[in-house]
Amino acid sequence: MKITSVTVRKIDKENSRMKGIASVLIDDCFAVHDIRIIEGDNGLFIAMPSKPTATGGHRDTAHPIDKDTRKMFEDAIFEEFNKTE
Repeated sequence: MKITSVTVRKIDKENSRMKGIASVLIDDCFAVHDIRIIEGDNGLFIAMPSKPTATGGHRDTAHPIDKDTRKMFEDAIFEEFNKTE
């Protein structure tokens, strides 16, 4: 599996921890949209797309299964985020 394209839209809202939204294209044939880029207490992290549950929580609708795949997503998204003005 290879990430073949990443697009990032930066968000500049005052007092907001959300810094951007990313879309990732995998192997030129599968897209994941609405990956949030959030400023946490220890730096940036990504939050995968999710939907509300009946109990009031949220459940990811798409997400990496292992640490290596999550790191691949983070690296690609943060690289594009740092390029985007």
